[in-house]
Amino acid sequence: MKFILLFGPQAVGKMTIGHELEKITDLKLFHNHMTIELVQPFFDFDTLSFKRLVNLFRNEIFQEFVASDMPGLIFTYVWALDQQEDWDFVESVKTIFEEKGAEIYFVELEADSEERIKRNTTPHRLEHKATKRNVEQSEKNLRETMEQYRLNSYEGEIKEELYLRINNTNLTAEEVAKEIKKAFDL
Repeated sequence: MKFILLFGPQAVGKMTIGHELEKITDLKLFHNHMTIELVQPFFDFDTLSFKRLVNLFRNEIFQEFVASDMPGLIFTYVWALDQQEDWDFVESVKTIFEEKGAEIYFVELEADSEERIKRNTTPHRLEHKATKRNVEQSEKNLRETMEQYRLNSYEGEIKEELYLRINNTNLTAEEVAKEIKKAFDL
């Protein structure tokens, strides 16, 4: 089994690249908004109930996945690298897969902020992420998050053996997916 953590800031292209990678591999995509969109109609984003349920659903899906005979999973995540809580979450997910002998891959995406603001309004993003359809609010959140958190790693900070960092500012999702597939021989 393979597990790919595809991480980076909002609107960097994680889900779109994940969809493209899913098309050219036998891996399944579980993008982080699948649980967010499920819980958000009931509980506001910053509430304890929201966080608890999102984490519960994610954890249950991970547990069921590793117990299956599926070949692998791609999971997207906005990792606030300056928040210990996010490091702990990543470590717990990694452990779930490692304990079942999965190969773990870390793929970090980065793109210029102006490109991310453009991508924030793409039809593909808005189709799959209802909470982003209020584009004005979504852009405000994107800009605030850029200022509040560190969403890309420092050089050498990610110590994983199977790690790839890609600046995809000027690359298509298809090009990035092919680069990931080739780099890790997926």
